[in-house]
Amino acid sequence: MSRGASLLRVALAYVVAITVGLAWLVWGPDTAHLWLDGLIADLIATLVIFGFSRAYGNSSVYDAYWSVIPPLLAFYWWVAADAGVNDVRWWLMMTVLVAWAVRLTANWVRTFPGMHHEDWRYPMVRGRAGRFGIAADLLGIHVFPTLQVFAGLIPVYVVATRAGEPLGPLDIVAFVVGIAALALETVADLQMHRFLATAAPGQVMQSGVWSWSRHPNYVGECGIWLSMGLFGLAARPAAWWVLAGFATMLAMFLTVSIPMMERRSLERRPQYGEVIRRVSLFLPRPPRKAAAHT
Repeated sequence: MSRGASLLRVALAYVVAITVGLAWLVWGPDTAHLWLDGLIADLIATLVIFGFSRAYGNSSVYDAYWSVIPPLLAFYWWVAADAGVNDVRWWLMMTVLVAWAVRLTANWVRTFPGMHHEDWRYPMVRGRAGRFGIAADLLGIHVFPTLQVFAGLIPVYVVATRAGEPLGPLDIVAFVVGIAALALETVADLQMHRFLATAAPGQVMQSGVWSWSRHPNYVGECGIWLSMGLFGLAARPAAWWVLAGFATMLAMFLTVSIPMMERRSLERRPQYGEVIRRVSLFLPRPPRKAAAHT
């Protein structure tokens, strides 16, 4: 199947999923809690994507869900809460969130080669589950990331439903953190694309921002969710729990995603051991000097 036909299939899945989720919000039972309405619609749409993933035999159909749904949920909460259009905090936050979503989705579209390709981690997850592979596919590859991102959106919900709270210095910090994180992700992806276009098999990217962190894209991703948390904290200063989404996101990257990537790189790239000795795992810092050989 061609790349264009594959993208059309994925687009169809998302149109159906978003339509079904919206139908639930419009005609489904009212829980009297906007956050719960959003969560149920989010999970229903996830189940629709899971159905398409199984039908297509490719769980990478879900990959763009991470960035497509957050702005839609955010605007649903904002409209349903009748927050008005004059809340500066809301627009600062949404500038970061929408720019992040557009960039990440566009990057996925750019790098998705077609329906023949599936993220290498997904067969591993299903294989380790054995006869419970379908359950691992549903829960581990689809539902868990949906809940993870929803947790990251808790502060977005707080901002959407607390319009009119005065703007403060923390809002400026949140905006700067978000823009810096967006810039880091963008630069990291561009540098990696250029490297992959000419790199020989087994070569390791270790220049630019990748010389300061082995996973700068994940640093930027965590920065986006920290930015959302800080906006939520600015809107409701006593609500420390708005940072829970950022904390769980950071924990997921440090304990699951990064260790998997590290093991894969060590298996596939002979030079990666030297990169580990010189380049920071996560937080950017100047690289150590290469060890002298005698």
